[in-house]
Amino acid sequence: MIRINLLPRKRKAERNDVRQTWLVVLLVVLLVEISGLFAFHSWLGGKLKEQQVKNAQLTEQIEQSKRAVANHADVLAKVEQLRAKEEAIAKLQSARTGPTAVLLELARILTPGKGPTVDAARLEELKRENPLALYSPSWDPRRLWLTQYAEDKRSVKIQGVARDGEDVSEFARRLNLSNLFFDVQLLPGRRATDSKLGLELVNFELQAKVRY
Repeated sequence: MIRINLLPRKRKAERNDVRQTWLVVLLVVLLVEISGLFAFHSWLGGKLKEQQVKNAQLTEQIEQSKRAVANHADVLAKVEQLRAKEEAIAKLQSARTGPTAVLLELARILTPGKGPTVDAARLEELKRENPLALYSPSWDPRRLWLTQYAEDKRSVKIQGVARDGEDVSEFARRLNLSNLFFDVQLLPGRRATDSKLGLELVNFELQAKVRY
């Protein structure tokens, strides 16, 4: 009987199968790694493009801000010029209408039955705190007349003649209450007899400031 030993060949075939299996596994792992690297590279590329877009937008915003800042000084200068013009126009308007308003107020003060322009709230407060500071509605302004009125830089000087000192005090009281006059100061006066009228009169002078 002839015996043939096939075990070595079988073991050799098994070893070859194992080697082929490992080669397949390694190949699969390598393909998986390559695919992963490719996917990771693609993801990084997308992130890079996204960041580049953001950087471009930020760069544009920075350039716009620079252009705005570059014109900021010019804009401020123009605004200051406009404000200066508005103030100049307001001063001219005030200088044109202010003196007229003051003269009208002075005429109102010296009109029988009328009085100074004053806030009602202020009158009520004076009634409670100092009734003597109120003007007299029954005073006859014809007991006093003005001989000179001069204004310079919103400071006025008034000269006139009155029947007595109480008339001068009433006139000064009305000026103090007026919304257009303030800081009224009576200067020393003197009594004199009018040769034509034959009456003893009071020559007075006062200073005040006007607001308009």
